[in-house]
Amino acid sequence: MNFKDLPNYHTFTQIEQIHKGWSDDQKYYIENTYGEKLLLRISDITEFERKKSEYNSLCELVKKNIPMSVPKEFGICNDGKNVYMLLTWIEGEDAEKIIPTLPVQKQYELGLKAGQILKQIHSISSPPTQEDWALYFNKKINRKIEGYKNCGIHLEGEDRFFTYIDEHRHLLVNRIQSLHHGDYHIGNMIITPEGELSIIDFNRLDNGDPWEEFNRIVWCASCSKYFASGRIDGYFNHDVPYLFWQLLALYISSNTLSSIYWAIPFGKSELETMINQFQDVLDWYDQMSNPIPKWYESV
Repeated sequence: MNFKDLPNYHTFTQIEQIHKGWSDDQKYYIENTYGEKLLLRISDITEFERKKSEYNSLCELVKKNIPMSVPKEFGICNDGKNVYMLLTWIEGEDAEKIIPTLPVQKQYELGLKAGQILKQIHSISSPPTQEDWALYFNKKINRKIEGYKNCGIHLEGEDRFFTYIDEHRHLLVNRIQSLHHGDYHIGNMIITPEGELSIIDFNRLDNGDPWEEFNRIVWCASCSKYFASGRIDGYFNHDVPYLFWQLLALYISSNTLSSIYWAIPFGKSELETMINQFQDVLDWYDQMSNPIPKWYESV
């Protein structure tokens, strides 16, 4: 990778590649002569328009005082072969490692904060050209069910998901849409040295029903039910509508099915993780008979 055409390359004193994460971006930790710590993300030039839109959305989110990496530069590099984005670096430790070690009340309070931050992200409306949500997501559900049925793996309890989805698809009608983080869960959060929560990895920004953004809360609940519960209470200011639970169970059902065939190319370990999650979800929802999961409780 040729960094020399980056505008401030001459100020870089340290460049260290980051291998963690699922993103297709190449990521680098940067230090410069001004004492700044930065995050450099490199994408293929074919991603230019998407990355430009992402950068603009990040600039809007910063105005909302979201605790996140602040975008500083965007442009083309590596002799026109790549797109780059330079952001501030967030110091801290992975939330998924720290939060389970904290007192229950603190876990819940950080969850409240995560929910409040998500509410701020969702305050940015989707463009009026966005496809109707029910039309879009029903097609997505159909693809996920087909993918699961054709993957060669069939698990006990799958019919419970199929039935719940069929009986609750109608709830997708007339849903408002907003900006999404795209991958909002405890694995994309940092606990700063001051004990505060910050959000990272906005590279999957998209638009949709705000409540669909809770579909990855399964990772939060597996790590800390108190954090997951707080995230919901914080988002709704302790007044959670029953419709939310019904829709969340629909979104999680859809995701749980697709996670099985998604995991196959990544090997036995990843597949076992998703099969265990499949079974956990069925247990949380009493075999999909109760839309309020067992792990939810206000502290």
